[in-house]
Amino acid sequence: MHYIDSSSAAEYAIETARWCGDGGAYLNLSPSPGLRRGDIRASERSVWRYAGAIGVETRHAVTLGEGMTPLLERAWQGAAVNFKLEFMMPTGSFKDRGMTVLVSYLNSRGIDHVLEDSSGNAGASLSAYAAAAGMRCRILVPETASYPKIAQIAAGGADVVTVRGSRQDVADAALRMSSEIFYASHNWQPFFVEGTKTLAYELWEQLGFRAPDNVIAPLGYGSNILGLDRGFDELLRNGEIGKRPRIFGVQAANCAPCYATWKSGAEAPVPVEVKPTVAEGIASSQPTRLREVVRAVRRSEGAIAAVREEDIVAALGTLARMGLYVEPTCAAAGAGLTQWLASGVIRPGETTVLVLTGSGLKSSERIGQLLQLAPRVM
Repeated sequence: MHYIDSSSAAEYAIETARWCGDGGAYLNLSPSPGLRRGDIRASERSVWRYAGAIGVETRHAVTLGEGMTPLLERAWQGAAVNFKLEFMMPTGSFKDRGMTVLVSYLNSRGIDHVLEDSSGNAGASLSAYAAAAGMRCRILVPETASYPKIAQIAAGGADVVTVRGSRQDVADAALRMSSEIFYASHNWQPFFVEGTKTLAYELWEQLGFRAPDNVIAPLGYGSNILGLDRGFDELLRNGEIGKRPRIFGVQAANCAPCYATWKSGAEAPVPVEVKPTVAEGIASSQPTRLREVVRAVRRSEGAIAAVREEDIVAALGTLARMGLYVEPTCAAAGAGLTQWLASGVIRPGETTVLVLTGSGLKSSERIGQLLQLAPRVM
């Protein structure tokens, strides 16, 4: 395995940790051989049960027991849907799936000080895994990030720095700081996607070694979309599945650059107007890998939706009343599913997975406001 420069196609050895090419473009990883069902380490209860498909030696693994999250079948708008409870990870979000592999790789290369920008979940995850690896860690967050997420990041020992402005302003500040500290961005360093691809393997195993028809996930920078694409591609090449599932990404209409590009039919990013959204975790105006995300969705014959704020809040309430207490960001996926069921793009008889990415415990105050929750007074 080696790095491939997304701009020049230059190749770099993975023996030296890097997060971008010589010209500043983001990097991809060359194809992995993947694994077959007989290669699964059945006694391992984490994403490292798929170690044969992960490009990091297990002796360097930094794990907190992430992965193996429940797959729960429930009804949604009259259709049977499999809810993948990724919010039941060690730090409360799907980011742990990618972070265990990213930090393990950096650990294997002797990196001991890392930098990340985050709206909350990725920072909390990196803070925890860096602590487990004995690394120093600095996280830049928007000044508007929810306090519970900032507290979670800081509790892991990270140096937390708030940045005024938009989510993109935070990313830009991290890029400027990357000359001082290794930039362990989950949006730039491709070993993060090497971790999120295990979602595809886990779904395949939990569904009796078959692929679902549809997988739906919230979409910001797109690491889940890219991971699903990479993982199912490996399973397809190894003959473990007959076809790749359709991949669906959901964005908030107030910040939907991937949707705009997908809908236009173009390859190049389409300019969009950005407004505040309750789905703060996917409010990414300039996703680093936008072209690849859109390409992955098109290759799977899936789609991207942009959902209204009121529909996100409605889905949030519906999920909570099902016992699934998630943050507003991941409720966007439920709003997208409602839209596709109503239009017939997704049909009730199909095997559909809805990925729930983040715990509502991180956003309880905001959820209370959105759902207008108050106790009865006796």
